[in-house]
This record gives sequence, structure tokens and C-alpha cells, in this order.
Amino acid sequence: MIDDEARAQRRAALRGLLVKPLLVAGVDDETLRLVRRHVAELREWLAAETGWRLAVDAESARLFKAVPDGGGGDGTRPARDGRGRPAFGRRRYVLLCLALSVLERADAQITLGRLAEGVLVAAGEPELADAGVVFTLSRRDERSDLVAVVRLLLGLGVLERVAGDEDAYLSDTRDVLYDVRRRVLAALLTGVRGPSTIDAPDHDQRLRELTDEPVPDTDDLRNRALRHRLTRRLLDDPVVYYDELSEDERGYLVGQRHAITRRIEEATGLVAEMRAEGIAMVDPNDELTDVRMPEQRTDGHLTLLVAEYLAAQVDTPVPVDRLRAHVRAMATEHQNYWRRGVTEPGADAELLAIALDRLRALRLVTDIPGERPSVLARPAIARYAVQAPTVRTGPAQRRSTRKADRT
Repeated sequence: MIDDEARAQRRAALRGLLVKPLLVAGVDDETLRLVRRHVAELREWLAAETGWRLAVDAESARLFKAVPDGGGGDGTRPARDGRGRPAFGRRRYVLLCLALSVLERADAQITLGRLAEGVLVAAGEPELADAGVVFTLSRRDERSDLVAVVRLLLGLGVLERVAGDEDAYLSDTRDVLYDVRRRVLAALLTGVRGPSTIDAPDHDQRLRELTDEPVPDTDDLRNRALRHRLTRRLLDDPVVYYDELSEDERGYLVGQRHAITRRIEEATGLVAEMRAEGIAMVDPNDELTDVRMPEQRTDGHLTLLVAEYLAAQVDTPVPVDRLRAHVRAMATEHQNYWRRGVTEPGADAELLAIALDRLRALRLVTDIPGERPSVLARPAIARYAVQAPTVRTGPAQRRSTRKADRT
């Protein structure tokens, strides 16, 4: 019984780290307590199966997850300052980096006004101006972007609100005071190398060098690196398709898929769903995801209807304009149940964009650019296909039918 309880606690701790790789005291106390209790076993498993590093101190626990290729090619997981909030765009990401640079040199406490002043000074650098980044705080949308960055930092535990409210700052009536948690701030950046050691002029190359890991030079080390990469993808991605893997990754996963997925299942409680096209690790508790399908309300219902439509055309490109026509038809059919304005001109494009963003994040569709942009449904979307019902008659019904035929 003690072993079972310890195993359950380790699983809960690992699941907590996968959901939130940065746990902070005062916010995630229960999960943080479990991580500290089982830190040795967690570090051993993570080092063996993923190569990820786990750092635990008095204020936080940080799982340093390595992202393939710097993560620059995946735009399906944007930062948000809360569930249901708009995704971060280019300006917000720039403001986030500038705010972190200001906080790195700040005192133990800082006001939102002082943070804004520091960001304004940093945004005046010629390199940013040449790149088209302009930030003046003269417009409300710019102030809203800064507040979104601050709320993200509050959620991460970098800042802790002492007094005031961000909404009051937006209305230009009051300021806000924060504590700066320097240990948490120092643990934000994840990478193999320090940024100051990289001098590549190209942005994408800088990202690659930030996360590049040493190239193994023996068969054992190469196999270990393959196991790490594949386990990371199975833990991070909704679906891992064989046709998206390199030849050596595909060969290793086909041969070792049962062993790899069994270890993941034992450690996390995820359940492997293996198909001819790839593997998905499914969470029966629906906790280890930030994108759910299906969901209620207009956007969730429409996404399900678009998935159903595409599921009948797997591996066949569907033009976006045809999808928009389908969305318009669905909006007309369901306008009494959906939110207002879904049948107005242009609403179909907005509704379709929301649905496709969710389907991309779930690895259910990919885009095909060109003169006539299209969407390609991936095999995992077949779970949302709807087939016509088949009515089977039992022996009693067949006897009744034959009797009726004779009469």
C-alpha cells in the first residue's frame, strides 16, 4: 500500500510538472510539495527518458523542457495571459522580452509605471526601431499589451502583486506595486547555452544554437538521444505521425514503441493509442492539455462541425473558400443557438480561423499554401467522423417481418 501511494504521488508530481513546468511557492504549494518529496526519482526518470533537467529550490520547481529546433516553427502554442484570452502577437512578445530585461536590473519591488518607463527606454533602441517595433504607451491598446505581459508574469510567479490593480492602471487612475521574485525570474529561460555565448547574426540560427544539444558519437548515445526526442514528442504533442519523423526516428519508434509508451504510461497515467499512421498519448482525466475538443458554445460547436466535415476527406486538400462556404451554411442552420452576428458578412472567416487554430494545435490539420490555400486533414481527425447509423434486426423482428410478408 505504501508503494502504491508513493507511485501515485510521483505520478501526480510528474503530471503537475507537465501541465506547468514552472511551479511556484504560494501558488502551486500542493504539487510543489509532492515534487520536493520525490525529486530524486523524478530527476532519474526525466534524465533517463527525456533528457530534461529538473531544478528545485526554496521558491520553485522548474522543469527545463527542450523544444525541438528552438520551437520557432510551431505557432500553435502561443502565450496567453489567461484561459480564453487573445494569443500573444509580435508586439506582446517583444514587450515580454523588454519587461524581463527591465526586471533583471530592477530592485526587489517595482511599480507598473516604473516598469513601463523602463520598457519605453528599452524600446527606443535603434535596432528595434529599424525592425518596425514602435511602443509609446500613448494608446490604450499599447497599455493593454503591457498589462497582458504583466498578467502573464503574475501567472508565472515572476511578479507578486502587493497593492493596486492593472485595470486601474489602464484607466490611468492608479499605479500597481509588485514584488519581483528573482529566483523565479532566473529560472524562466530554458536552453542548453547562455544567450551571451551566441553570436550568430540570424534570429533563427540564434534560436537553434540556444537549444542545440551535443551530437552523440556512439551507437548507444545515438539511441539514447532518439529515445529522448521521441519521448519528448509523445509527452508534448497531441499526435506523433510517422511520416513527420526522420528515417532513424521512425525506425527506432516502430521497434521500441511498446517499451517507450509503457514507460510513459507507468510514469504519467497517459494511455497509448497506436495506429498505422502514428501514436497519441491520451489522458483519460483530460488534464494534460491546454486545448480541448469538443467544447461547448459557438466556437466549440463549430470546431466540431468543421472537424466532422474534414474527417470525411482525410488526406484530400480542401480549399479554404469551400470551408468558408460550409461555415456560412452551418451558421445559418444554427444561428438560433449560436452567438449573435454569426451570419453577418465576414463572420465566416473569423469563425473558420478560430476553428482551424484549434485543429492545428491538436495536430488534426495542416495548411497547404498557394494561389488557392487549402487545408489537409490528418488521419487522427477520423475520430470525429460521423457515419450513417446501421439498423440491425434481431431474430424476433425478422420472424415478425416474415410473418407479415406471408400475410
